[in-house]
Amino acid sequence: MYRQIKNNKVKVALFLSVDVIIILLSLLGSLLLRFDFVIPPNFIGEYAYLLPIIIGVKLTVFAFYRLYKGMFRFTSLWDITNIMTANAIASVAIILGFGFFHGFAGFPRSLFLIDFVLSTLGISLSRVSVRIYFSHIVHNSKQDRFYSGGSAKKTRLVLIGAGRTGEKIAREILTTPHIGYELQGFLDDDNRKKGATLHGVKVFGQVSDANGLPFEFDEFLITAPSATGPEMRRIVEQCKAVNRPYKTVPDLSEIIDDNVSLKMIRDVSYVDLLGREEIQLDSRSITDFMRGKRVLVTGAGGSIGSELVRQCFQFNPAMVILFDNSEYNLFQIQQELSTTDHKPYTSCVLGSVRDKNTIDNMLRDYKPHVILHAAAYKHVPLQEDHPWEAINTNVLGTKNLIDCAVEHKVEKFVLVSTDKAVHPVNVMGATKRLAEIMVQVANRMGETSFMAVRFGNVLGSSGSVIPIFEKQIKAGGPVKITHPDMIRYFMSIPEAAQLILQASSMLQGRGKIYVLDMGRPVKIKDMAFDLIRLSGLEPEKDIPIVYTGVRPGEKLYEELAFDGEIFSKTKHGKIMILNNGGSNYDDWKHLSTDLNSLGELGNTFDAARIKQSLMRIIPEYKPTDSSILERPKIPEDHTFTA
Repeated sequence: MYRQIKNNKVKVALFLSVDVIIILLSLLGSLLLRFDFVIPPNFIGEYAYLLPIIIGVKLTVFAFYRLYKGMFRFTSLWDITNIMTANAIASVAIILGFGFFHGFAGFPRSLFLIDFVLSTLGISLSRVSVRIYFSHIVHNSKQDRFYSGGSAKKTRLVLIGAGRTGEKIAREILTTPHIGYELQGFLDDDNRKKGATLHGVKVFGQVSDANGLPFEFDEFLITAPSATGPEMRRIVEQCKAVNRPYKTVPDLSEIIDDNVSLKMIRDVSYVDLLGREEIQLDSRSITDFMRGKRVLVTGAGGSIGSELVRQCFQFNPAMVILFDNSEYNLFQIQQELSTTDHKPYTSCVLGSVRDKNTIDNMLRDYKPHVILHAAAYKHVPLQEDHPWEAINTNVLGTKNLIDCAVEHKVEKFVLVSTDKAVHPVNVMGATKRLAEIMVQVANRMGETSFMAVRFGNVLGSSGSVIPIFEKQIKAGGPVKITHPDMIRYFMSIPEAAQLILQASSMLQGRGKIYVLDMGRPVKIKDMAFDLIRLSGLEPEKDIPIVYTGVRPGEKLYEELAFDGEIFSKTKHGKIMILNNGGSNYDDWKHLSTDLNSLGELGNTFDAARIKQSLMRIIPEYKPTDSSILERPKIPEDHTFTA
């Protein structure tokens, strides 16, 4: 500690001395420039007493602007701006003092302007030279010593994308000792960048020029997080053609704080090939909605719930309460959050939405302002076999939360719903449709604002088809697809969580159902083929394909709205609102009676009677043996729009 303090004092003393010299040289230079290098003999003697005053004023202002607290080896544009500001303030103070106490008669005022320019340039140059020394001399010598033994070989990288992300990655490679990477060059499809340099590293051309690079390299790193799906597919195909491995950095929706680094490098995934455009969030409205509030997330250990928790952190809530019935999932997210900096106060509550006493006690203790209800059973075939479980969790669990939210005067209740609630043919979809109806009816009582957010499948969630396909590919096949024409809407987990928060912040949706723009539907068969090709194999050649038939409760495709439901746009282009998505129930009391009867029926474990009761409550629920609705097939180029 003493040695560190001593070293800091030496550093400050050194830069103070350097600054004094620069100030003196700047004053001398301004005199020489002003008088054409012939300074009047009497001028220096007459104004020599000003030197210590000028030096004192400047050093005082520099200290106030913390010019001696920085780490000069990491001097940035912000530091240069700070130096310019400090010099400007010091110059203004000197001019005002000189004019007040002495006056400008016989004194050239241009001296102050010239001195400001020279002083700013000199001090900035002194800081930048330190950075250059450490980044290009000390760093390179350390790297040479580290790798001279040949025991640790650097991975020679070519970055695809010479934009903002590529610049950050390049800077990290060039300035971090022992990083294990050597940057060879850039490729970028912007032809204007060809031949340009970034941090001294050349852009050698477009991605199509990868096969003719004039040097050896080991790996591609795709630093284009905003690339569209077709662009990403083309880049991947080019990397395969060159026969080099390739990795990428996260999609922009995955980078919460917009700070990408080499630690985030990962393999290219199907989410990258899906290539949905970057979401432009209205962060101010979400921050205004969440700032200083206590937010309860149910199902907080699940795929959507845990991402909602992560996304909440950047919008300054006072507290986030994590509620889940899985001890393991809750422990996992708790451990993850324990390593996160700058997070709000969090509390984990182990319990089930099926236990109303637990919910009531939790709301009494924490008094949340907002409830994000993501807890639900969602696996279609399992819920077909165990409909009583879907009733107890998806229906009665939601009812418990609604009752307690009204009693404890929660400000807003947001239900996370699904496209399977539209024209439901399975128990899971029927129970989620019933949950939507409950939210709409509950909005007519009490002070709580209720709403629902409906969207399709998310990539990478628990039970998602992607990890199943990846496991089958790793085992050498076969890859099992239910039906060659099976179509689904997909979005990434971060994208879904961000849009849920965006919809939650909107004011015009009390009692409404919001629907997220899911873009173009994707064939499950095409998804499987893409995943096989990502593994460097060919479908139906290296990996066999087996069609197993549609499972109980499955449709060939999903929809995002009922027939006749009308969408209207919101201020966010990817969020629509249903204007006529009402229900047949007029009041909560009537609905509660039917819900309680349904719950009692669930205790009989009679699947047929439970489904019949659901059909009576929800006329749109049409279970069939094949569970496929004979509706017109959606064209492959169909895109969901308002």
